[in-house]
Amino acid sequence: MGKIGLMIDYEYCTGCQSCELACKNEHGFPLDKWGIKMVEFGPFEMEEGKLEWNYLPFPTSYCDLCAERVESGGIPTCALHCLANVIEWGPVDELSKKLEEKGSKAVIFLP
Repeated sequence: MGKIGLMIDYEYCTGCQSCELACKNEHGFPLDKWGIKMVEFGPFEMEEGKLEWNYLPFPTSYCDLCAERVESGGIPTCALHCLANVIEWGPVDELSKKLEEKGSKAVIFLP
């Protein structure tokens, strides 16, 4: 298997923070440390009287893609617990192919 990464399709992220909480619980980070952090952009006025927010789960320097979980056959806890299924894990070459099919609101993270 080649280089491993996360693909985050933030067009559909609801900002629920399940990824943040799952990561924090998995790794036991203190209150001021995050393996993945939800970043909120907005509000943006889309039409008169209608607002929109964007949310981006942003892996931090503490993210190791849950190396211990992966070594024992699991997947990164953020991807496992993402309620909107916007976080995918896998080989970068496969994620890159999927990224081409996504809109402009998707990114690949490499630790």
